[in-house]
Amino acid sequence: MLLVLLTKAVTLVLPLLYKQVVDTMAAEGEPLVALAIGFALAYTAGRFASVAFDNIRNIVFERVGQDATRQLAEDVFGRLHQLSLRFHLSRRTGEVTKTIERGTKSIDSMLYFLLFNIAPTILELLAIGVIFYTLFGGELVVATGVTVVVYIAATRWITEWRAKLRAEMNELDGTALSRAVDSLLNYETVKYFNAEDREKERYAGAARSYAAAAIKSENSLGWLNMTQAAITNLLMAFALGFTVWQWSRGLLTVGDLVAVQTYLVQLFRPLDMLGWVYRTIRQGLIDMAAMFRLIDTKVEVKDAPGAPALLVRRPGVVFDRVSFGYEPDRQILRDLSFEVEAGSHLAIVGPTGAGKSTIGRLLFRFYDPVAGRILIDGQDIAQVTQESLRRHIGIVPQDSVLFNDTIGYNIAYGRDGAAESDVVEAARGAAILPFIAALPQGFDTQVGERGLKLSGGEKQRVAIARTLVKNPPILLLDEATSALDSRTEQEILATLRRVSEHRTTIAIAHRLSTVADADRILVLEHGRLAESGTHQQLIRRDGLYAEMWSRQQADRELLGEAAE
Repeated sequence: MLLVLLTKAVTLVLPLLYKQVVDTMAAEGEPLVALAIGFALAYTAGRFASVAFDNIRNIVFERVGQDATRQLAEDVFGRLHQLSLRFHLSRRTGEVTKTIERGTKSIDSMLYFLLFNIAPTILELLAIGVIFYTLFGGELVVATGVTVVVYIAATRWITEWRAKLRAEMNELDGTALSRAVDSLLNYETVKYFNAEDREKERYAGAARSYAAAAIKSENSLGWLNMTQAAITNLLMAFALGFTVWQWSRGLLTVGDLVAVQTYLVQLFRPLDMLGWVYRTIRQGLIDMAAMFRLIDTKVEVKDAPGAPALLVRRPGVVFDRVSFGYEPDRQILRDLSFEVEAGSHLAIVGPTGAGKSTIGRLLFRFYDPVAGRILIDGQDIAQVTQESLRRHIGIVPQDSVLFNDTIGYNIAYGRDGAAESDVVEAARGAAILPFIAALPQGFDTQVGERGLKLSGGEKQRVAIARTLVKNPPILLLDEATSALDSRTEQEILATLRRVSEHRTTIAIAHRLSTVADADRILVLEHGRLAESGTHQQLIRRDGLYAEMWSRQQADRELLGEAAE
């Protein structure tokens, strides 16, 4: 702020020094060359000092602006990870990232302009008003004041109109970006269905709409600039005409004309910036509003106040009369109760839509039950911290999504601070170490976006190794082999059986043959527990499980005959 005040002080003195140069040169009698040169040198030194103070101020402020932007970006990123799975299943990734990018960048520019343009401009207006009144009379003060008010009103009115165009342009830009990201993420699907032209046209439609909105927005800027120029030049015409008239009456000097012109040019510069600053702040508010809507999105699953960490000695799991639905009119689980004893292997099977995968999401507390409780070692998971809960549960999902980094990074992701020896041991335990050792870059091999450079079986083994690094007492296998061929499935199953020893394991499966050796099998139907028992007990019961088993065995025989 000291540098701002110094800059303005020097700026306000400059026209007076310029006036003295002109008046000294225009004075009658012997030319006062030394005095004129002195005023000219002082004027040029003042111009340099003004630029120097401005840039030193920018250097000092840069850390402040960058820190503000960084802290806001970190807060928004952290907030996004706090939001529920429901939000992330419905979001458009490209649009969310664009919203964050625009919103965080706008905070730096808004801070800069509010502190270093609007406040100094108000200060300069007041100072010029005092100088004009003292040196040139009240007429110029009134004319300048009226012009500034009209200028601000016109700028605000046109900018508000432009803001609507800008909001429309941003929305269309986000739509185009989200379509591009979605299409590229689904590259293989596009190729499968020869949909390149369709995708191009779909993106082109959004791009054309954005281009049309951008043209309207930029054209409106031209109208704004012309309106502002007309207002400021009307003031210049009046001020210079008034000064010439006063000179003709012997009340003002030639230097006064130069001083008035210089003051107005100096005033027009921040006024021109004021229009741009207002547009920038208005645009920033639009961009930040979208980002703050993300920040204000309700966190669906919260830790209870003062929640303790989960302590697991005997990793038993209990579902106690649990009911849940993703929407009020879409009930998934209905009064479901079961217990998984510590160290045992429980399988959950049932038709599609029975609620099998929902159990895993509730166990990880991505959602809270509508009714009932979920207990781990006798502790209600809703009353402990989410971080400690998830630290004790590992998962091998159906679709193991990997980060676009190295194999080593993806395996080590299982536990923060995992040592290299832990990664190697986990890879050995997941039976993927020979495959990694045969690669030219070993653990430094890049896996590609979402792990697309690896086969399904390789990705599953990386996911298993990642879980081994985490070393949780409770293991969730969510359709872990359903996307694999029979041979790879058997190899992965053998690995999973070895990994799940001495752990409490819950296996969610569609193919019954993969869980036939479980200690107990639960059969779900329409969100309720239909049957429970071992494989042999359920076969003898000749119920839903036996029917599903017979159908799957028949399908396997048909496939075998077709292969022959």
